[in-house]
Amino acid sequence: MRQFDFMGKRRLAFITSAILLIIAIGALATQQLNLGLDFTGGTLVEVKYEEAPSLDDIRGTLEDADFRDVSVQNFGASTEVLIRLQQAYDPDVGEEVVSLLRDEGTDVDLIRAEFVGAQVGDQLRDQSGMGMLLALGLVMLYVAFRFQYKFALGALLALLHDVIIVIGVFSLFGLEFDLTVLAAILAVIGYSLNDTIVVYDRIRENIRKSRIEHMPTIFNEAINATLSRTLATSGTTLLVLLALLLLGGDLIRNFSIALIIGIGVGTFSSIYVASALLIPLRLQRQDLIPAKKENDDEEEELP
Repeated sequence: MRQFDFMGKRRLAFITSAILLIIAIGALATQQLNLGLDFTGGTLVEVKYEEAPSLDDIRGTLEDADFRDVSVQNFGASTEVLIRLQQAYDPDVGEEVVSLLRDEGTDVDLIRAEFVGAQVGDQLRDQSGMGMLLALGLVMLYVAFRFQYKFALGALLALLHDVIIVIGVFSLFGLEFDLTVLAAILAVIGYSLNDTIVVYDRIRENIRKSRIEHMPTIFNEAINATLSRTLATSGTTLLVLLALLLLGGDLIRNFSIALIIGIGVGTFSSIYVASALLIPLRLQRQDLIPAKKENDDEEEELP
């Protein structure tokens, strides 16, 4: 089987990662995130049509009526539509929306209209941020306990790399960031960590078995040994996510986008961040194989 020199390209990979991180952090600093209704607060209106409507037409009708930040998506069946309005709640907003839609000559029924308060949004934002930090902290402790602290540092930096880039893409392109996207990011953390652990296991095994002292060579052998498994897992997962993106509708579109980006970036980082960083961190054989005591204290000084 062909052996790829992954570590020989690590400097180019570091530059690529640095550029992506700069773009992502720059987008977050200048544009921030387009937070969804789950975080900002606003009004939810659910309506039901006799026949499947055009979501673009519904959105256009409401925007022409001066409703701000309108989000329209199917909710369950194709005849059921969920409308999100980022504005203060008005008890009559549901009837107002239905009246506007009926003026277009369609038969529409109001199912519900409810308000998500800004206080709830702030609480969700704070709790979700703490949850993500807690997840990263537990990951670092787990890897440090199972492997060694240099592995833990590499894994943590790889996960931060993945999360920042995914969030940065949503900020750069103005995609709506809601709880489904947050769930996707947490799934990306788990996926990327699993991929990293597989590579780390083989690196540790090769270091212990091999007599080679050149770490890049050992890392290349480990990554090549797990490459077929990585490509098979990533490939089949991406096929499912592409199906969800194309056929799943608006409700899970951003969820699918976040996972597709995250899996691509996570596969890259498990090789070129989590593993390659072990070289500048100066991982050595002695870090994994305890030095033997000098002839077991000279066999306890035989008389």
